[in-house]
Amino acid sequence: MRVVIAEDSVLLREGLTRLLTDRGHDVVASVEDGIALVKIISELDALGDLPDVVVADVRMPPTHTDEGVRAAVHLRKKYPNLGVLVLSQYVEERYATELLAESSRGVGYLLKDRVADVREFVDAVVRVAHGGTALDPEVVAQLLGRSGKQDVLAVLTPREREVLGLMAEGRTNSAIARQLVVSNGAVEKHVGNIFLKLGPLPSDDNHRRVLAVLTYLKS
Repeated sequence: MRVVIAEDSVLLREGLTRLLTDRGHDVVASVEDGIALVKIISELDALGDLPDVVVADVRMPPTHTDEGVRAAVHLRKKYPNLGVLVLSQYVEERYATELLAESSRGVGYLLKDRVADVREFVDAVVRVAHGGTALDPEVVAQLLGRSGKQDVLAVLTPREREVLGLMAEGRTNSAIARQLVVSNGAVEKHVGNIFLKLGPLPSDDNHRRVLAVLTYLKS
């Protein structure tokens, strides 16, 4: 997997690089702001060497507000096949919604605290690089609970809402079953009920469930 990192903190940037390279991945570039991120991706694309995924901080110089996420949104529009995983200190729903506005494929939004769990972080980067989804549980909770969604979600049972949240994080049926300590069959039944009640979008994509849930969340 080929990765570009955008993070203004030297320590975190070097730490992320070390985490990924130690696990056999290739960090082809690391930059400290959004402008440099867009530039390096453009240069790599011109060489026919576009990376698989970008890992970017939401807030970077010069204003430390939304430079990182604006660069990420720009890159997602220009390079639809480029995975983008953004890291944030806090849950900022607007930024998560912006990232999902174009497509739910190859996108991730994690709190920086998750980086401490090395396996979970690396798995998220790989999943996004392969076109999957990696949303922080806290982000999912806020998206599920935002105003205007409560009445729709009321048709779901508490367990179905729990399964829906785990689906939106990008988890498979087996992973959900392990998390909830139930059988795979029970999870499949819950997933079927969720789609019957919410109305999924038809797709033959392997991530059909996640696409449907995230499309619903941002609609």
